[in-house]
Amino acid sequence: MKNAAEQLARLLPGFPTGRPKDWVSTTERLGTELPSDYKEFIDLRGGGYVDGYLYVLEPDCANRSCDLVGNVEERTEAFDYLWDSSEEKPAELREPGARFIPWASTDNGEFIYWLAKPGQDPDDWTIVINEARGDWYEYLDMGFARFLRSALTGEIRSEILSDHYFPTTPHTFEPFQAFSESQ
Repeated sequence: MKNAAEQLARLLPGFPTGRPKDWVSTTERLGTELPSDYKEFIDLRGGGYVDGYLYVLEPDCANRSCDLVGNVEERTEAFDYLWDSSEEKPAELREPGARFIPWASTDNGEFIYWLAKPGQDPDDWTIVINEARGDWYEYLDMGFARFLRSALTGEIRSEILSDHYFPTTPHTFEPFQAFSESQ
C-alpha cells in the first residue's frame, strides 16, 4: 500500500504537508479502521483540494466542511432521511452494518465513498461515486490511492465526475492549511 500512496503523493505538486493523525481516535469515532493507503497519504500530504475540483477529506480538519468525521456524520444523517422518505436504499447497503463512508467531495456536490461492509478488510473496500442530488452510483473495485491516481492520469474515467474540470494538466494540490488561510 505504501507504494500506491507514495506514487499518488508524487503525482501531485508541492511538498509533503501532512501531519500524523490520531488514527486510534478516528477509528473510535467512526467505529471502523480506514484503508491503509488513505491513512498513509493523509499522514504524508494531508487532505486538500485537488485540481481545483476535488476535496480529499481528512480527520480533524479545521475546516468542518472538509473534516472526514464530520462528513461521515452529515452524510449518514442525510442518507437516513432520504432512504426513509424518498429514495430507495442501494442494494449494496441492505446487508446489516454495510455503509458508505465519504472520503472526498467535489465543487459540483458529488461525493466519493468507500463501501464498508462488516468483517471486510478496509483495504478491500469498494470506491463508490454518487452524483450530486441524485441516486446514481458508480462502483469501482479498487482502493483510494489506485482510484485517485488512475483518475488523475486518465487511466479511468468516471461518468459522474466532470471531465471538463477534472483532471487538469498540470495537476494542482492545495493543502487545507493553505486553503483555509487563503479564504
